[in-house]
Amino acid sequence: MLPEHLQKEIEDISKKFKPTEKQKQEIIKRVDHLYQEAKISPGEAIGIVTAESFGEPSTQMTISSFHFAGVAEMNVTVGLVRLIEIFDARKNPSTPIMQLPLKTKYTKTLDMVREVAIKIKETKLADVVDEISINIAKNTIEIELDKKRLKEFDIKPGYVLTKLKENFKSLEVKELKEAIALKPKEQIKLAELYKLKEKAKTIHLAGLKGVTQVLPIKDDEGNYTIHTAGSNLADSLSMEEIDKTKIITNDLFEIAEVLGIEAARQTIINESLKVIKDQGLDIDIRHIMLLADVMTRTGIIKGVTRTGITGEKESVLARASFETPMKHIINATLIGERDDLNSVVENVILNQPVPLGTGLPGLVVKVKKK
Repeated sequence: MLPEHLQKEIEDISKKFKPTEKQKQEIIKRVDHLYQEAKISPGEAIGIVTAESFGEPSTQMTISSFHFAGVAEMNVTVGLVRLIEIFDARKNPSTPIMQLPLKTKYTKTLDMVREVAIKIKETKLADVVDEISINIAKNTIEIELDKKRLKEFDIKPGYVLTKLKENFKSLEVKELKEAIALKPKEQIKLAELYKLKEKAKTIHLAGLKGVTQVLPIKDDEGNYTIHTAGSNLADSLSMEEIDKTKIITNDLFEIAEVLGIEAARQTIINESLKVIKDQGLDIDIRHIMLLADVMTRTGIIKGVTRTGITGEKESVLARASFETPMKHIINATLIGERDDLNSVVENVILNQPVPLGTGLPGLVVKVKKK
């Protein structure tokens, strides 16, 4: 029986080329034959084949990052470094990025696109301030707002005041004639006041938290996608201007948290395929799918590291053969752990047949009585 997606593909091709019923049956027969041929034999050492299929081409990879001209923050980690980042399941990617496609009704003019881009980019207090100074005599922090910048970002001075009150509950926030003053309720050291001044600069006013740069890019069909440095999937899903069905981010853990483990599995496949294709290499997608399955099968993302997948192998000897052998062997001895010798490594250590290929089935022989 053919899988659903292959059946659908045959139907789509049949609509286009309109073969006779007899020809259609022949197509199905041939596809089925090729599908059965492509299946992996029972007892095949798929783990080793996958490791080899990744290991060999990745020695040809470059260690580099892709640069957007003139924008330092918009670098994107590619090549071997990115592949290691994916398979080690690093919590935070070194260059988090998002691609946010805009709905067509918000891309009619360049000004509309620019407005959406400004709305997406994170605006901190430092972006709309003319000057922040410390008045030592009065023991206050004085903030002068830049009216032009406030208008550009469509932020009202009253909103800035509210945000400061929310973030500094222990301070008195007063509106002066040309500035806003923050005063501690009791006398504090100058160093503490300086720390408060630096904290005030980082207060989030508008936009998506964590998005430091935005870059609208127009494709051949005239659609706009906003590329961002920094990722915030949860908040971008609530934005009306963005086409939610086509958002892309390279942060695996964020996807797992917001959309679930299946989406994270698909992202591991997409991201590693992208790295491999960009390097001009060709690895069968089934190897990547196997690796993505192994990394996400427990419901959380686990890297191919001693603390992730390798550290959770059932076999004591297999764990010990990877890294820190004494630790594993002593721990296993203390709790009286049992090793069922189900895998390759532990059987190689004990010099006995490996349960793979012909070593997998046991043979029972019936002997006829004479």
